[in-house]
Amino acid sequence: MELVMTEINTNITLTEIAAQKLGVILDQKGVKDTHALRVFVKGGGCGGMQYGMTFDDNVQESDEVYTQHGMRVVVDPTSMFYIAGASIDYVDNLMGGGFHIENPNAVSSCGCGSSFRTAGSPQAEAGGGCGNGCGH
Repeated sequence: MELVMTEINTNITLTEIAAQKLGVILDQKGVKDTHALRVFVKGGGCGGMQYGMTFDDNVQESDEVYTQHGMRVVVDPTSMFYIAGASIDYVDNLMGGGFHIENPNAVSSCGCGSSFRTAGSPQAEAGGGCGNGCGH
C-alpha cells in the first residue's frame, strides 16, 4: 500500500491520446516492443530548465518506470525532482500538433512551453522571452 501512495504522489501521467501518438511513432520506427519514452529535464532555455523526451531502450536501475495505456515512461531521479506529478498530453490545434507537459512544480514557463522555472531556481537572464534560448 505504501508503494501505491508513492506512485500517486510522483507519477508522471500520460494521457491516452499521447500514448496513442507515441505508439504510432514507435511502430513507424519499428521499436515499439523494445523502447520506452524517456522524459527528462536539463538546464537551459529561457526559463532556466528545459523538458526533453526521447525513446530509450536503456532503462537504468535508478529510473522510475511507469506503464500507462500500453506505453512505458521512464524518468531519471534528478528529472523526477523537477517534474514529479507532471502530465504529458498531445495537443492538436491550428498551429499544429505536439506534446505538452503540464508541470505542477513550475512556477513560470516560457511562451514556447518547453522551458520552465521551479520555486527556488534562479530566473533566466534578459527577461525570459522565447528569443533567449528556447530554440522555437
